[in-house]
Amino acid sequence: MHFPLFGELIVILGLAAGILLLFRRFKLPGILGFILTGMIAGPHGLGWVKEVKEVEAMAEIGVVFLLFVIGMEFSLKKLASLGRTVFIGGMLQAGLTIAVVGGVLHLFGMNTGSAVFIGFLVTLSSTAIVLRLLQEQGKMDAPHGRVATAILIFQDIIVVPMMLVTPMLAGQSEDITSDLLWLLGKMLLLLVAVFISGRYIVPRLLRQAIKGKGNELFIITIVVICFAAAFATQALGLSLALGAFFAGLIISETDHAYHATGIVLPFHELFMSFFFVSIGMLVDLGQFFEHPFLIVGLTLLMTLLKVGAAMIAVWVLRYPLRTALMSGLALFQLGEFGFILAIPGLEHGLLSREHYQLFLGVAILSMGVTPFMLEYADTIVRRAFLQFVPKGVARRMNSLVKVRKEQERSLGKQLRDHVVIIGYGLTGRNVANAAINSGIQCLILDEDPDLAKKAQALGLKTLVGDAANAHLLESAHVERARVVVVAVSDAQAAKRIVANVRAHSSTTHIIARIRYVREGQGLFEAGAHEVIPEEFETSIQIFHRLLRRYLVPEDRIKELVATCRSDHYGQMTGRVLNRPRTSKEMELPPQDMEIVTLPVTLGRGKVVGNTIGEAGIRERFGVTVLAIRRDGRYITNVSGSVRILTDDILYLLGTPEGLARLDKTLR
Repeated sequence: MHFPLFGELIVILGLAAGILLLFRRFKLPGILGFILTGMIAGPHGLGWVKEVKEVEAMAEIGVVFLLFVIGMEFSLKKLASLGRTVFIGGMLQAGLTIAVVGGVLHLFGMNTGSAVFIGFLVTLSSTAIVLRLLQEQGKMDAPHGRVATAILIFQDIIVVPMMLVTPMLAGQSEDITSDLLWLLGKMLLLLVAVFISGRYIVPRLLRQAIKGKGNELFIITIVVICFAAAFATQALGLSLALGAFFAGLIISETDHAYHATGIVLPFHELFMSFFFVSIGMLVDLGQFFEHPFLIVGLTLLMTLLKVGAAMIAVWVLRYPLRTALMSGLALFQLGEFGFILAIPGLEHGLLSREHYQLFLGVAILSMGVTPFMLEYADTIVRRAFLQFVPKGVARRMNSLVKVRKEQERSLGKQLRDHVVIIGYGLTGRNVANAAINSGIQCLILDEDPDLAKKAQALGLKTLVGDAANAHLLESAHVERARVVVVAVSDAQAAKRIVANVRAHSSTTHIIARIRYVREGQGLFEAGAHEVIPEEFETSIQIFHRLLRRYLVPEDRIKELVATCRSDHYGQMTGRVLNRPRTSKEMELPPQDMEIVTLPVTLGRGKVVGNTIGEAGIRERFGVTVLAIRRDGRYITNVSGSVRILTDDILYLLGTPEGLARLDKTLR
């Protein structure tokens, strides 16, 4: 069977791997690596890839997965917590950018539809690049990091309506009013379908799919939901990507959103790489060499415009001038959604080939500069901006919008210094209860939806899904947790989880529970700090109770337990802590005496109702009464005159034979 694309896939992926390794060394965005791959291997480069149409088909699948992931991360609760910044800040940034770009281009003679469409393209920034760089620099919780994230969320959302109105901007509508009404009708139908599916169908479907061993059924179910929704919207005359977005939106409101996102992300990453490669194949390198100064000049103009628009939007939200400028510098580049939106713009004639090449040149250049811009953003703000703005002017600007200091704090409580408990079985519940009673913040992670509901019912923060899923661990913020407790019964699953947690954080303390001692070494090798075998701890409890029955002093028992544990765990971790025990250390008390507790249940007899002296307990049975528990209180000063009553509980010292005879008398 001949598969012509197979060899070209090897060329694309092999070349991309080499370029990405080089880009990683210089801390350049991976997106640019894929675009460069397409430029080199495509028809305008070395011509190694001939099957461009097939690559573009795979790229379209990547766009579907991208919108699907965006939909799953589109949480209504998350938007509510960031609401003011997302909607007001995002609308101001987008509105100002579109208005200025569209207005200027219209003044230079471009038709209104094309001018507004280019405004759309310029508005969008790179969510993938900016968020990754903010995470690497630890700036996600910084004021400008939170604001930039909120505006990026809004930009991701407005891509959908931008894609819907693109045909109308191209003038393909004879009756705009009726077309808008028809579009609104389709959207209403989609929203009804989203509500019904999200409320009644999909949660039940996912709950059944996730039960049992393995992820195969769950993976297939998620992919089918994504593609079925995309196909349905295409049948309605809308885009595939819009259906994928709504499918993700449905799943986002279920308990399985994080788990589903983690499963889809590898597919998304693979197919999106083909999308960026296909973009690179469209780049005409001749345009770069013919108009280098034009591309650099447009990039500088666009940077000033986007920084200014974002700065004004953030400043109006009553953030300090410095935060507004830092946010603007984070959002100055063109984004990956611009590539997606540009394709229908080309098809509908809103972009000429020449303008499209200029757009690609500016986008690639701005993306390439982004890592350096964010790294030196603080220096740029201090030296290139605030140095030329007198402090008095900055204070007046801040007072003009009445900057509120509390907005410099976190927009929502972030998990930090918490314990992540993976597995909410008996062990997980006990650990969670201990954490709650000690005032320690904890998060539960379990793939069983029923167990997760039990944790949620107690008000615990809970995520549903497989803890070996990297996205789920990111959502649990294991890198900020002080301790991760792995309390799953499957040793292989525990090993995968420990390895993934360690990959996310080298400092988080990991405690793992296993069933058998022989399974411990693999967990230590995977990165666990402590491994607790149930088999060993059970034996500890057994000999603890055994020694108590032989009246070994409690402090001596504790010493023996501590020594046994240190020896065992030392051997597991490679540290030998054994030491010889002397005969004196192991000396036990007389084996013919023991302490027992006997209840008094007989209403009458030779003992019950009489005093200890009258009953002759010591003389007849050879037993000493140490204490009596009566009506919730203890009688410890026991003399021969103390009377034994029904329902008393006697604490006795004696020989096994004497205690057995007394027990028979009391029954």
